[in-house]
Amino acid sequence: MTLGLEARQPGRRLRRSVRQLMRSLGPAVGLSTPALLLHPVWTTRAMEGGGTGVVVIPGFGGMDASMAVLRHWLRRRGYVPVGARLGMNLGCSDALVARLERHVEHHVRRTGGPVVLLGHSRGGMLGRLVAVRRPELVCGLAMFGSPVLDPLDARGLAARLLRVLVRLSAFGVRGLLDQDCLTGACRDATAGGLAAPLRVPAVSIYSRDDGVVGWRSCRDPDAEWVEVGSSHTGMGTDPVLYGVLAVRLARWAANKVPIRGRAR
Repeated sequence: MTLGLEARQPGRRLRRSVRQLMRSLGPAVGLSTPALLLHPVWTTRAMEGGGTGVVVIPGFGGMDASMAVLRHWLRRRGYVPVGARLGMNLGCSDALVARLERHVEHHVRRTGGPVVLLGHSRGGMLGRLVAVRRPELVCGLAMFGSPVLDPLDARGLAARLLRVLVRLSAFGVRGLLDQDCLTGACRDATAGGLAAPLRVPAVSIYSRDDGVVGWRSCRDPDAEWVEVGSSHTGMGTDPVLYGVLAVRLARWAANKVPIRGRAR
């Protein structure tokens, strides 16, 4: 009996991995976008943004183009969204945070008030680090699928990819995942920023069916927790997640305080 159960375990794990892969592939190639475009959260006309700036930050290895649907939805609701301009969001976290901070500061000057930071996966972690460093620039922070409690809490194919990137970096391939981000000063600065208390309103959106990062690591103790049912890659086009964002964004936009003069 025990041998039979052991023999079936690899098959179960394989089927589970295949299901997770299929759940991720659909959103990754845009197959879930039509369902969002037909949903009331997209079709209902609303202009509650009032010109509030939003910086949308993609996940690890993602480019701004991957978040184009979200930015378009924000624009339709009266916000002024921009991408993070971090290239492929690879490399040293400390350097990326410094670049993102400058970009956020520029968007604050452009829009005349604090901005909202929306970040997927690693993008949410980078957004949190900026919010901790410069809370006066941020009127709200939304992190979805962001393992802020353990940045290395990767599952399935993502865990294997992480190990490959670490090996490539050890062999001298630059710009992927520097060793300093894992064991050095960059790692310490990132850990400190992720553990520091937030002084801006924030929401952590997570899914038990994420399949890429551990959902428990996404529940920031200083943020509101909201659970959705999408996969990790599917969060960018999940109508339920958009509904969660719509309510919080409207509240943050209404409560923002204009910045007089120049941000430092």
